[in-house]
Amino acid sequence: QVQLVESGGGLVQAGGSLSVSCAASGRSFSSYAMGWFRQAPGKEREFVAAISRRSFNRYYADSVKGRFTISRDNAKNTVYLQMNSLKPEDTAAYYCAASIRVSMATMNSGDEYDYWGQGTQVTVSS
Repeated sequence: QVQLVESGGGLVQAGGSLSVSCAASGRSFSSYAMGWFRQAPGKEREFVAAISRRSFNRYYADSVKGRFTISRDNAKNTVYLQMNSLKPEDTAAYYCAASIRVSMATMNSGDEYDYWGQGTQVTVSS
């Protein structure tokens, strides 16, 4: 069992930067691949980024590639999402998720993740 708690969301102007974090409790954080997803009002949840268990592989949605960076610190049981050059269309609730079974081929699928945080709101003003 893993509990996930996101933090760090807020309001930022377009072009600005923001970092969100996700702290995990429970055992064996390093056994889980971690992902970030987001959901804007009236829209479906979408994949943002994912990172493998030991950070060897990182995967990004095309919409954030080159602007967002996912990282993790297994010693601190935390995964991070650094967001630069933010755009109004990045406005959404951001959720972290953990999966013990996801593969690189499926890291962008929310259905492959077993545990989810409660979300943190990111709002980008124009």
